[in-house]
Amino acid sequence: MEKKLYSHLLLINILFYHSTTLVCSKNVSAIFIFGDSIFDAGNNHFNKNCSAQADFPPYGSTFFHHPTGRFTNGRTVADFISQFIGIDMQQPYFEAQIAVMNGSRKDYPSNGINFASAGSGVLHATNKDWGVISIQDQLGQFQTLVEQNGIDKSVVEKSLFFLESGSNDIYNYFLPFDPPLLEPDVYVQAMIKEVANYIDQIYRLGARRIALFSLGPVGCVPARALLPGAPTNRCYGKMNAMVKKYNKGLESLVNDIPIRHPGAIGVYGAVYDVVQRFRAIPTRYGFCDVSSACCGDGPLRGQVQCGREGYKICPNPNGFLFWDYFHPTEHTYKLISKALWSGNKSRIRPINLKTLAHLTLS
Repeated sequence: MEKKLYSHLLLINILFYHSTTLVCSKNVSAIFIFGDSIFDAGNNHFNKNCSAQADFPPYGSTFFHHPTGRFTNGRTVADFISQFIGIDMQQPYFEAQIAVMNGSRKDYPSNGINFASAGSGVLHATNKDWGVISIQDQLGQFQTLVEQNGIDKSVVEKSLFFLESGSNDIYNYFLPFDPPLLEPDVYVQAMIKEVANYIDQIYRLGARRIALFSLGPVGCVPARALLPGAPTNRCYGKMNAMVKKYNKGLESLVNDIPIRHPGAIGVYGAVYDVVQRFRAIPTRYGFCDVSSACCGDGPLRGQVQCGREGYKICPNPNGFLFWDYFHPTEHTYKLISKALWSGNKSRIRPINLKTLAHLTLS
């Protein structure tokens, strides 16, 4: 009863703060990022045992003008949110680790670290044969840094924590050569259990501002063209049904954070709904194509990875929702970032990232 009362009082204080404060000092100077290729800023590039790569042209061509290991033509959501806060983009963990070990930098970055690894999932086994770093191993990297004082604990307590993961788990459920052993609902519950463990662990290590981002409509990615039986003239309904169940579980975890973890606040980014709005009224958001990839080949340009032999590329990436067979363009990421940063409750709830970043938590 006391925990529930505390959570209700905390939410009232947050909502009061949100409605009365227009300008305030910045309370967040770092972001710690966990997830898959939606967030990966180059960890896989520095992991030479990993086959999931985007460290070749034309990745990175629009903003950085060279490949960075990001699976898009420019910046990701984490990059844009850092820009909105006014801090530098986070380095990949492996890049920072190499720099500390060879002496080219003394300490780990003070603006946070990006642990995300493309191809990974919330289930430990997802794409392990590719050499990806699972969420569990990403957590282990973060835990080691905190326990060995590689990261100042006072910085951790004032940081944002981002998680976006699960699309690879759900996509893999539909692969024909590896039939699933679990029913869809049981599989999704196993995924949610791993996310709950992630929240428990980062809270124990000091996290107090936690953002879980929903999956987008994975059943609409151009790579569905690789799946036998998946439609190419519409989204894959069975896949999106699993995505929506997973997203519902994520939001339930966010709602439980103030109850289970006193002093912490969680937010749920409704990325699925944001992207579906782009698809419903594309011209309002500057899109001319919300089905095919800008870069790739085959049906929907979803059968060949961008940059691989035989790929084709569109002349106007900003007009496309998808950059390659799985991933959004920088333009899409920028629109999503704005919705998460300052959007209303239909886009992110109970508060947006701007309010979360400016909160003073005791």
